[in-house]
Amino acid sequence: MAKKILYINGDGVGPELMAHARSIVDKLIDVEWVEGEAGYETYKKRNTPLPGDTIASARACDAVLFCAVSTPPGIPDYKSAIISLRNELGLYANLRPFRSLPNVPPPAWACPAASPQSSSFLDFSIVRENSEGLYSGIEESDGERATALRVITRKACERIVKFAFDYAQLRPFDRVTLVHKANVMRKTDGLFLEAGRAVSKAYAPAIACEDALVDSVAMRLVKSPQDFQVIVTTNLFGDILSDEASALIGGLGVAPSANIGQKHALFEPVHGSAPDIAGKGIANPTGMLRSAAMMLAHLGHPKEAARLESAIIRAYEQNVKTRDVGGLSGTQEMVEAIRKNLS
Repeated sequence: MAKKILYINGDGVGPELMAHARSIVDKLIDVEWVEGEAGYETYKKRNTPLPGDTIASARACDAVLFCAVSTPPGIPDYKSAIISLRNELGLYANLRPFRSLPNVPPPAWACPAASPQSSSFLDFSIVRENSEGLYSGIEESDGERATALRVITRKACERIVKFAFDYAQLRPFDRVTLVHKANVMRKTDGLFLEAGRAVSKAYAPAIACEDALVDSVAMRLVKSPQDFQVIVTTNLFGDILSDEASALIGGLGVAPSANIGQKHALFEPVHGSAPDIAGKGIANPTGMLRSAAMMLAHLGHPKEAARLESAIIRAYEQNVKTRDVGGLSGTQEMVEAIRKNLS
């Protein structure tokens, strides 16, 4: 039976990257595609960045494949479409894996480019709590003073840390790092740390648990990122650290992500809508296609997911890559190489 997948093109480079992703997925599994709208272009047409019919379709489908949307500043009461959709679907866990790619030069300050057999090869993941924290959306301002409410609950802390340890078991990894700032935010991050340590006891001694301050982790990601396996943290910290981590493997254009809840799942590249390069045929399709591979695995097609990931890696081995990672190829040329590698 065909899987029913809602696809949301989004803004900027979204439509072109989504078209490529759909064509690749169609080569691997039987899919019934359902189109949904979201983002700034949708707001201009329908006066909302996330229409109710898109939410309803997302709830009715097996998964959502989402590309980047724009969230313009300066529009009162404009709510991020992706944050709203995560909340509507109960997608409490954001999973972002970071795995080195061949022939992608790392930043000058990072570890040298490496093969999977090298100690400098990177393979770690960041698990980010998606439903609360400083992204709870509870803000107020009188024009002179603005405040944002950081919401941290024991239930959400226990749930996200359990997700991280379960993921570590599945990979398998043998170490999880709880990232916090409990030395300053004693109540909120203190609760996260307390809850995380309690959850970790059920996985000991097979999976070790360490904790670290977020500022020290930011430094360690620059100095020795190979030390990490699974990082689990709160919403804002996870957002910032995962963008930093993407620079270690080639930038935002190559990083995928999954948003997982009890009933629903959404898959999206980490990068933004990049309106400045929309329509130029130079956007990197890697993050979008790696997100599609994560979706295939979630839908019960691990072999097809592995085929797609291998085809992407092979394209990098062939030096067929876009400009943002030091290549000369356009989007279409790179996708064609990946398609050929699938065969």
